[in-house]
Amino acid sequence: MVTNFVSEKAKLGNNVKIWHFAYVGDNTEIGDNVKIGSLAHVDYNVKIGDNTMIEGMAYIPPLSKIGKNVFIGPAAALTNDPYPASKKMIGVTIEDGAVIGSRAVIKAGVTIGKNSVVAMGAVVIKDVPANAVVVGVPAKIKYSREEYDRKKKDWEDS
Repeated sequence: MVTNFVSEKAKLGNNVKIWHFAYVGDNTEIGDNVKIGSLAHVDYNVKIGDNTMIEGMAYIPPLSKIGKNVFIGPAAALTNDPYPASKKMIGVTIEDGAVIGSRAVIKAGVTIGKNSVVAMGAVVIKDVPANAVVVGVPAKIKYSREEYDRKKKDWEDS
């Protein structure tokens, strides 16, 4: 029975958990304490920092760079080809502390800034600055990470 595939050429840090039916490709580097959910596809030449969580059914294409303490929600899709199908690819960069909501789509070559938040279902076609929250199609800045954290705390305390 097939449960998942992790390339022998992938480098996994300590305490990495990869759930059922996930794929991790060649030359991918995964930091410590990373969790990769069921049915996630982490392709080749990807770098993932420590303490990052990638939920089920997420697609992380080749050349993606994901920082430390990042959360990527279920079925989020990063892309690496701005003009499919092209022979030239460029990855997505997600900086430390960023949050990517469920089913968000991020265009090839985009950088998601440190501690920023991409709302669920957002379509990101340009760089997101640090500490910003973006929503919609196409994604636009809605408020700051500080306001997001305040709203989150109010929700959790109610």
